[in-house]
Amino acid sequence: MLEVQPIHAFNDNYIWLIKAPNQKSCWVVDPGDATPVLNYLQAENLTLEGILLTHHHYDHIDGVADLAKPGVEVVGFAKDAQRLPALTQPLVAGDTFELLGERVKVMEVPGHTLGHIVYFIENEQQALLFSGDTLFAAGCGRMFEGTPEQMQASLQSLASLPASTQVFAAHEYTLSNLKFALLVEPNNPALQTRMTDCTKLREAQKPTLPSNLGIELATNPFLRLDQPEVLASLEKRHPEVAIDGAAQAFKLLRAWKDTA
Repeated sequence: MLEVQPIHAFNDNYIWLIKAPNQKSCWVVDPGDATPVLNYLQAENLTLEGILLTHHHYDHIDGVADLAKPGVEVVGFAKDAQRLPALTQPLVAGDTFELLGERVKVMEVPGHTLGHIVYFIENEQQALLFSGDTLFAAGCGRMFEGTPEQMQASLQSLASLPASTQVFAAHEYTLSNLKFALLVEPNNPALQTRMTDCTKLREAQKPTLPSNLGIELATNPFLRLDQPEVLASLEKRHPEVAIDGAAQAFKLLRAWKDTA
């Protein structure tokens, strides 16, 4: 089984470090800052083998230049290559490649940016999703470039992955997202329990991530657009709108979150 460790960066970013047990080679995901990665590599006596990039925002790529030494692979979306630093493996949706002996699948998820991808690893023992700024714990990313239709379709494609999939999002936004989710679904017992559990984790200065997809399906309002309480909350907020379909519900929900 692969091991995944969080490296903290900036105020709330997680740079995920992936390694195999008893090996000294590793990969990192979205290194917006090289310094904490270099410090971790030195402290743990690890060698960086490769870098996964989900999209072009600075807090996900600015550390690449100092980390991408000769022999270090840099993987990212071929369609967005002009905005990503020095890709050695430009890939497209549906491509697969090998990481520490495991097969990685590339999924295209436009919405947050038009060139956003995620990485999915599945074997008999585990399923891992490195979701960047598309799927967060109890939430989703803002739309800087894509449309509501694109973002909702992207989230739906991730929702179809196995429920056991561990979700490694790029930011510690969980408590803020849960507060909003409780505005939308105040009577959801799974959501109430999750708020209690995650509050305790943050009080102990522990990450709330990874999440897993089963928990997201039970508590993330952006994956629950067909649920009666979610729809009722949207209809109460927008009595003038006849909600027609998941994309429209998503648009209203995301706009609410942006101003909450």
